[in-house]
Amino acid sequence: MNFRPRTKEEPEINLIPFIDVLLVILIFLMLSTTYSKFTELQLTLPIANAEQLRDRPKEIIVAVAADGRYAVNKTALEGKTVADMAAALRSAATAGKDSVIIISADAMAPHQSVVSVMEAARRVGLNQVTFATQSAAGK
Repeated sequence: MNFRPRTKEEPEINLIPFIDVLLVILIFLMLSTTYSKFTELQLTLPIANAEQLRDRPKEIIVAVAADGRYAVNKTALEGKTVADMAAALRSAATAGKDSVIIISADAMAPHQSVVSVMEAARRVGLNQVTFATQSAAGK
């Protein structure tokens, strides 16, 4: 009879399958993630077949020039701040909160100018905003 105590084998954690699974997950995430560089995008503004604009009392047409100047219903604004735009929109909104703002921005207008018009509309409480496009025949 063998009365010597047995040497217990230490349990061993095999890390190789764990590393394999982690590498597969890493490769999957690398392949499924899209990396886009917004600064390198070449944008072309949309062209739509739109009907001729009619003079409607609920519409407020905001024109944004290429240099960032504004005009509300064909009246040029002196200032370029959001507060100036909000005051002009408030006075032009004859239909109140039901007024529709049509932003007609030049293709070369700064993006910030259009965002400023949208911010002014939010401050006044006008939430119906749309964008004007040029017709395909006019190009």
